[in-house]
Amino acid sequence: MDFSEAIVYAQAHEVPWPRDPHADPARWGVHHADPPPYDRLRGPVHARGGVSGVIRVRGEEVARWGEPDRADLTFSVAKTYLALLAGLAHARGLLPDPQQRVAERLPGIGFDDAHNRAITWAHLLEQTSEWQGSCFGMPDQVEHNRRVSHDPKPPQGSKGEARALQEPGSYWEYNDVRINQLSLALLHLFGEPLPRVFEQAVLRPLGGGDGFRWEGYDDAWVEIGGRRMQSVPGGSHWGGGVSISARDQARIGQLLLDGGVHGGQQLLPAAWIARMQQPCAIAPFYGWLVWLNREGTLFADAPRDSWFMVGAGGHYVWMDPAHQAVVAVRWLDPARSPGFVSRVARSFG
Repeated sequence: MDFSEAIVYAQAHEVPWPRDPHADPARWGVHHADPPPYDRLRGPVHARGGVSGVIRVRGEEVARWGEPDRADLTFSVAKTYLALLAGLAHARGLLPDPQQRVAERLPGIGFDDAHNRAITWAHLLEQTSEWQGSCFGMPDQVEHNRRVSHDPKPPQGSKGEARALQEPGSYWEYNDVRINQLSLALLHLFGEPLPRVFEQAVLRPLGGGDGFRWEGYDDAWVEIGGRRMQSVPGGSHWGGGVSISARDQARIGQLLLDGGVHGGQQLLPAAWIARMQQPCAIAPFYGWLVWLNREGTLFADAPRDSWFMVGAGGHYVWMDPAHQAVVAVRWLDPARSPGFVSRVARSFG
């Protein structure tokens, strides 16, 4: 298998964001689309590298380019990491039933009113919760009518324009405020910082973790059990989020492809990993914080059983069971991502 054409293509189509977010702030990130006063960064960001990537086939790394060991922000790929933490909570008995209402296990953290009381963990994981409220000063309305590139549903109004809320479980919307509320709930479940749990339970056993950071907003601190902890976001929309290398992204993708097993050890429940890949009833292109390709709508040239972690700024981790492959690419111009996927797919033969 020769992936050189795909690699050259990726390197020729870097995302048109400045490498230093402070050099030209108006052209970096996605927060500019938010209504004021929410169109600003609330957590740390840092300069990035160029297009990088790693390809693994049958568990072995067969290609790499750019700076695969450089830890860079990965935006909403971090959402999938929250789903993995939820699976870890499930394995530890902290989240026994994803269909349970969050308020039943965690009263007093924003799920107690008449509307939010019906929200389950599964609703949060599939982005159908319709949670209403403010999470660390950010109201859910900021993300009403958000349009993301792989969402086939047209927006019902302008970004941040209030819309009538539906019953939890009946409406799909990509909403980072609600994801941050899920992260806060997971923090309360574990009772310890999520970055530490993720690094110790997932990254280090995989042989990774060098340069890994998962940072929160400057004011996103809570006290649990007498300890002050920072709640972390499921992306870098307003700053913060996960910094990780492409090689570690590929390691995590391999763990998912292998059903949660690494080195003969079951790091995550196989049934949970399988459930993450099941399509949402009202959004069949989406699973539990992963994007699906069941109908070829995500990438027409990728196998239909492919599934993806996706983040703004051109971050893709592609799990391809048909070819026993994992592909991690970052800082690729999203408009050119179908061309990259097509070239990789052709290389498999």
